[in-house]
Amino acid sequence: MSLRPTLDFLLYDWLDAESLNQRERFADHSRETFDAVLDTCERIAREKYAPANRIVDTQEPHFDGEKVVLPQATHDAHKAFVESGMMSAAQDYDIGGMQLPYTLQAAANGFFAMASVSIGSNMLTSGNANLLMVHGTEMQKEVFAKNEFSGRWAGTMCLSEPQAGSSLSDVATRAVPDGADYQNDPLGPRYRLTGNKMWISAGDHELTENIVHIVLAKIPDASGKLVPGTRGISLFIVPKWLVNVENPHPGPLPQAGEGEAGSVKVTLGGRNDVALAGLNHKLGWRGTTNTLLNFGEGKYPVGGKAGAVGYLVGEPGKGLHCMFHMMNEARIGVGTAATMLGMAGYYASLDYAKTRPQGRLVKKPEAGAGSQVVKDSASPQVRIIEHADVRRMLLAQKAYCEGALALELYCARLVDEQKTGGAEAADDARLLLEVLTPIAKSWPSEWCLEANSLAIQVHGGYGYTRDFPVEQYWRDNRLNMLHEGTHGIQAADLLGRKVLMEKGRGLQLLAGRITDTIGRATKVPALAAHAKALGAALQRIGRATEAAWSTGDPADALANAVPYMQAFGHTVLAWIWLDVARRALEIDAEKARAVTAGKIGATDYFFHYELPKIGAWLNVVESRDPTCTALPEDAF
Repeated sequence: MSLRPTLDFLLYDWLDAESLNQRERFADHSRETFDAVLDTCERIAREKYAPANRIVDTQEPHFDGEKVVLPQATHDAHKAFVESGMMSAAQDYDIGGMQLPYTLQAAANGFFAMASVSIGSNMLTSGNANLLMVHGTEMQKEVFAKNEFSGRWAGTMCLSEPQAGSSLSDVATRAVPDGADYQNDPLGPRYRLTGNKMWISAGDHELTENIVHIVLAKIPDASGKLVPGTRGISLFIVPKWLVNVENPHPGPLPQAGEGEAGSVKVTLGGRNDVALAGLNHKLGWRGTTNTLLNFGEGKYPVGGKAGAVGYLVGEPGKGLHCMFHMMNEARIGVGTAATMLGMAGYYASLDYAKTRPQGRLVKKPEAGAGSQVVKDSASPQVRIIEHADVRRMLLAQKAYCEGALALELYCARLVDEQKTGGAEAADDARLLLEVLTPIAKSWPSEWCLEANSLAIQVHGGYGYTRDFPVEQYWRDNRLNMLHEGTHGIQAADLLGRKVLMEKGRGLQLLAGRITDTIGRATKVPALAAHAKALGAALQRIGRATEAAWSTGDPADALANAVPYMQAFGHTVLAWIWLDVARRALEIDAEKARAVTAGKIGATDYFFHYELPKIGAWLNVVESRDPTCTALPEDAF
C-alpha cells in the first residue's frame, strides 16, 4: 500500500496546505511544487532507505579503534537525503533553503521515517541548526547552522549524563572560561568543558565532515562551585573538529542580497577534546549510533590545556531555555517517527491479511441444530482478513496510525501559523503547540507501538520471526516511549505545567477548537452521536483537571499524571478523527468512496472501542487515587 493517498487527503483536503501559498513567504510555491517535493522524497525513501532497513538492523555500527563504521547503505541514503535539499527545506532562500511550509517538510520526511527510521531524516541536525538560528550569534549561524543545513556537518543534542539521566538539575559537566580573552573569540565566548554525556544519538560517525554537539553544562560561581538546580545551566557549541574562521571581507555579516562584506571562509582545524567512550547496543533503531561521550578527558588535548573547547550560546544560565527550542521540535519528531513505524507495520500486516489463507468462517446453524458453532471443513480456506478478530486488529492499527499522522501534521500546521500568521493567530498557535506537544510525542509512542504489536499478532507465529519485517518495526518503535522525555516526564509536563500555563489559556484554546468541531459534526447525522460523546469527554477532562489540583498539592495531582495524559490524548485523537471524518463526508457528499468509508470506519472504531477507556483513567485522576504512591517500598 502507498502512504501517498492518506497524506494527500490530510494535507490538501483537511489542512488546506495549498492555501499557505497565499502568504508572502510561500508565494513561489504551488500544489505542483508541493507534489514534486513529495514525489522526490517518496522515490528516495523507496530506492535508498527501504532496501537498507534490514541491513542497518543487522550490521550494527562498530568502533574499529579509530572511527565508527557504518554500512555503505547508510552513507548512500544520507547522501541522497542531503542532495534532495530536505535538510533545509523550510529555511530562507538566502541560506540555501526552499522556503517550504514546515507542514510540507514534516509530511515529506514521513516517507524516510517509514522506510527506515534508524537511518532517519536527520532530525537532530535540523533541530540543532534551528536552535542556533533562534539563539545563536550571527557568526554561529553563519559557521555552524549553515553548514548543518547544507548537510556538510551533522548535529547532536547532549543533555543526559550517566549519574543524572533525565534529571537535568543534576548535570555535572563544567564549563570554565578559556583564558583571559575568552570573550573575544569570533565564534562566541570560549569555554573549556569537562564531563560525560550519555545516550547521544549520532554522537560519532563518518557521515559528515564535522559533528556539532550542543551541550548543557554548568559555569561555576566565583567560589568555583556549581550552582545547584537548573539556574546555573548554560548551553555550548562543542564541535568534534575545531573550526578556523577567516574573514576576507571584514565588516558586518551580509544580509540577503548584499555583497561580500563580512563573508567568512570556514575550514576545519584539529580534533577537539571530545572522545567516544563507547557505543550503546540497542533493542532497535540500530542504524543510528548511540554513544557515551567524554568531554575534556585529555585524549585530544587542545593547545596543551585540559577541556573541550566550547562556545557559549545565548546568555549564561539560560541554557535550558535555549535547549527547549530543540527539545520541543525533537519531541514532535519522535511522535512522527513512532507514527510512521506504526504505519509501516499496518501496511505490512494488511498486505499479509489480504493474501494469507487460513481457517474457515462460521456458518449459520440449520434449524433445530442449536447454537453450536459450525464450520464447513470441506469448504476452501478464507483469507485471514475475513476473520472478525483480524479485522478488529487492522482497524485498530488504522485508527491509531492515521489518527496520529493527522495529529502530527496538525502540529506542523501550527508551526507555520506561528511563523507566518497574524499576531493573534500566531500567539494562539504558539500556545496550542505548548499544550499539544506532550501528546504529539507520547500518544503515538504508546499507541503506534501497540499497532506494531497488533501487526505481529496478525502475522501469527511468522510475525515473531525475522522472515517478516514487523518484529523489527516493534523493536525500533519501543525506543520512542523513552527518548526525548519518557512517558512520565511528558505526563508531568502536561498536567503539571502545560494545562496551567497562562492561567489555563492553552487548554481553553484547545477546548474552543474541539467545541467548534463538535458543533459542525452535530449537524451531520452519521457523526452526531460521536459529537455528543466527544462533548462529554471534553467536560470530563475539565472536571478531572480541576479535581487533580483541588488540594493545591502537586504530589496529589501528579500521582496519576500518566492516566490523565492517556485520557487527554484519547480525547484529542477523538477530536482529530471526528474532524477528519466530517471533512471526508463534506467533500464526498455526492458519492461514497472507499477512502471515505475507511475514515468513517476508523472514526467509528475509535469512538466505540477507544474513547470509552478514558472513564477508567480519569476515575483515578479525579479521586487522586493514592494506590501507587502510598504502597510501602518493602511491599513491592
